[in-house]
Amino acid sequence: MRHNIVSVSGGKDSTALLLLAIERQTENLQAVFADTGHEHQQTYEYVQYLSEKVFPIRTIKADFSERFKTKRKWVETKWREQGISEDKVQRALAVLHPTGIPFLDLCVVSGRFPSTKAAFCSEELKRNPIIEQVQFPLLEAGETIWSWQGVRADESRSRANLAELEEVGGGLWNYRPILRWTAEQCFEMHKKHGIKHNPLYEQGMGRVGCMPCINTRKDELLEISKRFPEEIERVAQWEHLVREASKKGAATLFAGANHGENLSPEQCVEISNIKAMVDWSKTARGGKQRDMFREQPATVCSSIYGLCE
Repeated sequence: MRHNIVSVSGGKDSTALLLLAIERQTENLQAVFADTGHEHQQTYEYVQYLSEKVFPIRTIKADFSERFKTKRKWVETKWREQGISEDKVQRALAVLHPTGIPFLDLCVVSGRFPSTKAAFCSEELKRNPIIEQVQFPLLEAGETIWSWQGVRADESRSRANLAELEEVGGGLWNYRPILRWTAEQCFEMHKKHGIKHNPLYEQGMGRVGCMPCINTRKDELLEISKRFPEEIERVAQWEHLVREASKKGAATLFAGANHGENLSPEQCVEISNIKAMVDWSKTARGGKQRDMFREQPATVCSSIYGLCE
């Protein structure tokens, strides 16, 4: 038997994907939302709306409890053997406890945040939990799975090279039916079925996954800081916790920022922590001079997809 599993994020693409699967009257359909714990409340509410209005959505989460146990043992023994100060060892041990927030737990136990060059967040928080909690039991039972993925070729060069249908092996296939769609076609799919889009798209967001994502654009970060300052404060607190668990004592959400080769970890944190990056988002092109226009309050509706027209 073939099972069709749609990964839903609450974004325009995965919502269009789910609607397409329903439109085709796809049998043995499951919809799954992998909760990172780093989403905006409006996204959680939107996923609930889809679950009630469109199709039941199962929520799953990554669990790093066992990894925390291993990391604590490592810190208690290897760090001391490596000459790490007792003060730093104790500060790390104080925060090396699961919080139940997948994104935060992943970063604390890793002692760092994901970066644009090492974006391990998607694999650890979305792909792996879906494989382990949803797909693996079915594959073990000898079933076949088509994993429906809402990726589009115009999002990146790597995605442009993907195949629409790809055999992974062991009965698992990756299926990308909207690969050649545009963003506009995804929104049209919403309208066709009378389904509203995630309201964050009318509040300056280009993406509605993590808030903010490590790939957040400068303008998008500016919108977040204006509209949702509490999200900036939350990330600032998370940066502090992750730094405590870091051997180098340096960790920021925007770890991939251009620091320069001769800066110390402390200097890197100083110029790329979340609040410093928000200050940078208020500057004109070039990042050196403050732009008073960019510091104006957010407008009622702002959309890069023309949804306010």
